[in-house]
Amino acid sequence: MRIEESDGVSASKDHLVFAYYITGHGFGHATRVVEVVRHLILAGHDVHVVTGAPDFVFTSEILSPRLFIRKVLLDCGAVQADALTVDRLASLEKYSETAVVPRDSILETEVEWLNSIKADLVVSDVVPVACRAAADAGIRSVCVTNFSWDFIYAEYVMAAGSHHRSIVWQIAEDYSHCEFLIRLPGYCPMPAFRDVIDIPLVVRRLHRSRKEVRKELGISNDVKLVILNFGGQPAGWKLKEEYLPSGWLCLVCGSSDTQELPQNFIKLAKDAYTPDLIAASDCMLGKIGYGTVSEALAFKLPFVFVRRDYFNEEPFLRNMLEYYQGGVEMVRRDLLTGHWKPYLERAISLKPCYQGGINGGEVAAQILQETATGKNYASDKLSGARRLRDAIILGYQLQRVPGRDISIPDWYSTAENELGISSGSPTYQETENSSIMSSSTEDFEILHGDPQGFPDTICFLKSLAELDAVYETEKNAEKRQMREQKAAAGLFNWEEEIFVARAPGRLDVMGGIADYSGSLVLQMPIREACHVAVQRNHPSKHRLWQHTLARQQAKGQGSTPVLEIVSYGSELSNRGPTFDMDLSDFFDGEQPMSYEKARKYFARDPSQKWAAYVAGVILVLMTELGIHFEDSISMLVSSAVPEGKGVSSSASVEVASMSAIAAALGLNISPRDLALLCQKVENHIVGAPCGVMDQMTAACGEANKLLAMVCQPAEIVGLVEIPSHIRFWGIDSGIRHSIGGADYGSVRIGAFMGRKMIKSIASSMLSPSLPSANGANLDELEDDGVELLQGEASLDYLCNLSPHRYEALYAKMLPESMLGEMFLEKYADHNDSVTVIDHKRIYGVGAPAKHPIYENFRVKAFKALLTSAPSDEQLMSLGELLYQCHYSYNACGLGTDGTDRLVQLVQEIQHSKLSKSEDGTLYGAKITGGGSGGTVGVIGRNCLRSSQQIIEIQQRYKSATGYLPFVFEGSSPGAGKFGYLKIRRRISPKLT
Repeated sequence: MRIEESDGVSASKDHLVFAYYITGHGFGHATRVVEVVRHLILAGHDVHVVTGAPDFVFTSEILSPRLFIRKVLLDCGAVQADALTVDRLASLEKYSETAVVPRDSILETEVEWLNSIKADLVVSDVVPVACRAAADAGIRSVCVTNFSWDFIYAEYVMAAGSHHRSIVWQIAEDYSHCEFLIRLPGYCPMPAFRDVIDIPLVVRRLHRSRKEVRKELGISNDVKLVILNFGGQPAGWKLKEEYLPSGWLCLVCGSSDTQELPQNFIKLAKDAYTPDLIAASDCMLGKIGYGTVSEALAFKLPFVFVRRDYFNEEPFLRNMLEYYQGGVEMVRRDLLTGHWKPYLERAISLKPCYQGGINGGEVAAQILQETATGKNYASDKLSGARRLRDAIILGYQLQRVPGRDISIPDWYSTAENELGISSGSPTYQETENSSIMSSSTEDFEILHGDPQGFPDTICFLKSLAELDAVYETEKNAEKRQMREQKAAAGLFNWEEEIFVARAPGRLDVMGGIADYSGSLVLQMPIREACHVAVQRNHPSKHRLWQHTLARQQAKGQGSTPVLEIVSYGSELSNRGPTFDMDLSDFFDGEQPMSYEKARKYFARDPSQKWAAYVAGVILVLMTELGIHFEDSISMLVSSAVPEGKGVSSSASVEVASMSAIAAALGLNISPRDLALLCQKVENHIVGAPCGVMDQMTAACGEANKLLAMVCQPAEIVGLVEIPSHIRFWGIDSGIRHSIGGADYGSVRIGAFMGRKMIKSIASSMLSPSLPSANGANLDELEDDGVELLQGEASLDYLCNLSPHRYEALYAKMLPESMLGEMFLEKYADHNDSVTVIDHKRIYGVGAPAKHPIYENFRVKAFKALLTSAPSDEQLMSLGELLYQCHYSYNACGLGTDGTDRLVQLVQEIQHSKLSKSEDGTLYGAKITGGGSGGTVGVIGRNCLRSSQQIIEIQQRYKSATGYLPFVFEGSSPGAGKFGYLKIRRRISPKLT
């Protein structure tokens, strides 16, 4: 609804006059000012807007005689060299020309004007000189913003020269005359302001529904719609039909009148009301600014963004966008070349979860009204500490290395937490790697595949590109390199193709150790992943490490195929960074060596045992598929999946390694078959008796979905969409988990013992000469009863036995435990090919056998509940199933003090008075994977409060144990969905 005189809005008894100054940087400031001004006019006040923005920005939303527009530009914002790059020197020169040189006349004019309109309050967003003019006129002033120009220009000064530094100090001095700051979410450090009031997002209201907008545009609801909200589009940029996926349409904002668009692009009028169009779209593509980010969050619209260079506001908004799971970064080159499809498809898979307020316009108007009538807002007691902290950051910006992207120190967010200051949005932290995101793929020709915009993949490619520079300079002592990088520097021939694969770890949501008993499992691929790069080379062209060459020369053999592996992260896990072997060592005569011999081969040196996960892939391909390796193989392994935390770091390495080698050899192996082959690596070469769910998730999983699989042995049931109101986290207990440990193996043995006993009991009940368990004769059983017993007598998986049959016939007949020797004497074998019974060990039987039978039922119930109607009861039931699973693990002997403590912390928060008085947020938790430490999975409502409570648990666990747990959140696709990259290094002329 527009504000018009005919609306009959009655003026308040206090008729006030506001002077509202708007910076000349972009439309975002003007559009948010509109919302604040609208509420001030609704309250009966006059508002004089001082702006350089077009009138329609205001008059399209406000038609009232109480709105006055004065077209004056008092600052210039940031001058752009192109659509995505700020010209830092030009920005400072333009500001000097606009606001510094004519400063005296500006102040004189503005003081006179403010007095002439009898302004009660000056509001600035965020023009510096307006605050000084207000002070000179004896009028109070308030700023409303998420950034200030002193912080934005700080980096520009370092690039342009310190003689420009006086501009920053003058701006800060002008702002200091402001009474307080109304601070918007996604803010930057702003030390010039004395006091701060945080408010919700300022977002323009909607006029029409999604359905109404689409009907007006003639677009049906099932058509995917992206809005291109990209002010100042690149010069000469021509949009093409093939830029969009098939069946998609694009709404184009800011298109020139002369620009011709393809039929799947729709040109919008210059005065089109974009909030309605944004809310009617499925995702947005554009540059990050306050207006685009706030409306994307408010309307829960995924935002595909392209970074701008040298605009310091952007990282803070970007971090807020990504924090609420609403952002996908697009590489600049892909924007300009039309490689949009993977980004758009990834965007619509996101579930933005912003649930904060969007009434910042109303809140700000109320504060401004009260201030204008004389109310004093008390100083925050921590304001001094905040200003000092922000001032240090500003000083840090003014001393940084020229040309380097913004990188706020880690302690900035730490200080914020210690001060107890609520931040409206998380403080931005960025690694140095982020500065190379936009250009990383330019180092390679991508001959096949797509990085899909994954930051970890782009960083991995960049690390590859830097290796040849290391190789060229490693003889010099100028730059000290890590030993892994030195080894990797000589690994690849840059004139030849390299194959890259990616496989994530997994969070065991439900199923866990019941997989080897045939249970249904639900697994989520996590954000963290392993990358493997592989190159084949003829032995005569292969770069050999010196010791490898010496070994071959000592054997008196010519060039023979060699395997060389470098694994990053060795210093964190106390293992060797490299491994190499002649591929002929895999042969025993004319045949591949046995898996047992291979296990002993890799176990000879503890520091080299890790290579079994990688090199073992080659032996499995030789043995199972008859693959011949005539070329040398170079491999670089880089995994971000933490080891020993129960999120399947080993499976991610195996799957990524096999995927990369298969791609290099041109093998077409389905994701399912590849996972089964990788399980053989772990079971038979590494010697860990795991089920197959880890490898299946790493190979077949999809982002933001649970892989549902029946492990008999590996039947994928389907992918279960995670409802938008539900979220999963993993919290690491800090207790190292290993499925190769004795506890996991003994529980598995106990389960297989139990299965053998159940089969024996059922067989005895079928024997005519023996009484049944309940005293009934076989002749007295119905045909159905006989069929059930016959099935149980040949039971292939424990999970095929229902809980009620187990309780009715077998529960009381299984012993709690049994000596291995006694079991073997009576039953001969437990029929598990990957474990061996120790004669002298006592194994639990009752609990390990019971767990998978009940777990299979719990997982089925969990899967069904996920698709039920959203409700608090649904979440409570899902959480209860997790708790039951956790305590069943404990009964098997797989619990630990750390995992129990984390589950208890979740329960304490869930059952606290505060949680009960409000909508619950966290609902359940369980130990995951193989147990005996590792990670606890948590289920909760997908909202900011849940994330805050996870952080609270993290801090409370640290206080109790001294260990700050790693938190897993987010998801990414499996190796099958990612595919592989075939790349070739672009060799610069000087190196050729």
